[in-house]
Amino acid sequence: MRSITAMREAATPEAGASDEPFGLYVHWPFCLAKCPYCDFNSHVRHGGVDQARFLEAYLTEMRWFAEHSTKRPISSVFFGGGTPSLMEPSTVEAILGEAGRLWGYGDDVEITLEANPTSVEAERFSGYAKAGVNRLSIGIQALNDEDLRRLGRQHTAKEALAALDIARAHFPRISFDLIYGREGQSVAAWEAELSEALTYAADHLSLYQLTIEPDTPFAARYAAGKLKLPPGEEAEELYRLTQALCEEAGLPAYEVSNHAKPGYESRHNLVYWRAHDYAGIGPGAHSRLAIDGTRQALSALKLPEGWCEAVDAKGNGLETAEPLSDEERAEEYLLMGLRLSEGIELDRLAAMDGRQLHGSRLAPLIAEGLLSLDETRVTATPKGRMLLDRLIFEIAEARS
Repeated sequence: MRSITAMREAATPEAGASDEPFGLYVHWPFCLAKCPYCDFNSHVRHGGVDQARFLEAYLTEMRWFAEHSTKRPISSVFFGGGTPSLMEPSTVEAILGEAGRLWGYGDDVEITLEANPTSVEAERFSGYAKAGVNRLSIGIQALNDEDLRRLGRQHTAKEALAALDIARAHFPRISFDLIYGREGQSVAAWEAELSEALTYAADHLSLYQLTIEPDTPFAARYAAGKLKLPPGEEAEELYRLTQALCEEAGLPAYEVSNHAKPGYESRHNLVYWRAHDYAGIGPGAHSRLAIDGTRQALSALKLPEGWCEAVDAKGNGLETAEPLSDEERAEEYLLMGLRLSEGIELDRLAAMDGRQLHGSRLAPLIAEGLLSLDETRVTATPKGRMLLDRLIFEIAEARS
C-alpha cells in the first residue's frame, strides 16, 4: 500500500471545493453474534462472508460517490459496524488505497477502526496498522465477566485488557467504550468500575448509558418487566458521576457521551456533530453530501446481500436519497451540535438558512443554568445537556 502521505496527492481537489472537513464512513455489517441491546445494522453469517465480493462492492460504490460529488481531501475515515475487526487487513488496505486514489487525504488524516477484543481479532491489529489505521476504538462495554455475559459480549474482561495492551503497541491513538446504567449496577459499583477504567484509558473514552432500543431483545425483556434499569434520579446521578470522574482524570466531556484529552477528540465524529459532509459506504450506511450539486440525505439498503446486488446493478446500494432544504440542514446542525461542549456557531447556523437567533427568548433557560449564550455561540451547560430535547425545541422556536 502507498503511504498516507503519498495518497494526499493522489486526487486533486476541484476548484472551489470546500476546505471544511470531509469524512468517509465504511460500514462492515457482520458480527460473530448479535448483542441484545444493539439496534445497529449488524448481521451474523455462520457460513462465513465472501470478503472478496464485498470488497469489490465497496470499491464500486466509492467510485460512484467520487464521480457524483465534489472532490476534496478526506480528513477522516471511520470503519464502523457491525464488527470491522472481522475484516481482513488486506480488505482494509484495499479500501484505504482506493479512497486515497479517488479523493486524496488531508494533512494528519485520522483513520479509525472499531474492534472487538476477542483474541482472534486482536491478532489482526498489526495488519490494520500497516494498512494505514492510526486510531482504534475497542468495544469493551464492561470490566466484569458477568455483565459482559448479560450484554451478550463474546469476550472476557481479561481478553479486553489484553487487547488494550496489544493495541497500545500498534496505534498512536486508542479509545474504548463502556456501557453503564446496566441492570443491577449501583452508583458505587459504577464509580469503582469507571475509576478502574480510567487507569487504562489512553486519550479517549466513549461512555454510554444503557438505553432500550426498539425491536431488540432487551426491548422485549424490558416490556415484559424482566429487565430493570436504574430509575430516573439514579440515572442522573450516574451521569453526573461519570462527568465528574472523567473531568478529574483529564478527560472532560466534549460531547454528551464522549470524553477526551484536549486535542484527542474523535475528528470523524466531529464531522457528524458539526454538520460537515461525509460519504457513507456499505450496507445501511448514511451520507450527508451534495450529489450532482444537490445536498442530500442518503441511506443504503440494510441487507448486505441486497446491497451488493444493487451495487452490481447500478453502481451504488442506495435505498433513499432525499434533498435537504436549508432549514433541514440547520435543524440537523442544531440537533447534533448542541450535544457538543463547544456548542453551536451562531454565524454558521444563520448562514445555513438565513434565520437569526433571538437570544432574548432564551433568557429563562439561561437563568435556569441550562444554556450559555454569547455573541458567537450558544452552548448547553452540563446541566442542560441532560435536557437536550427541550433545549433544541426552545432554540428552534427562538429563531426567525
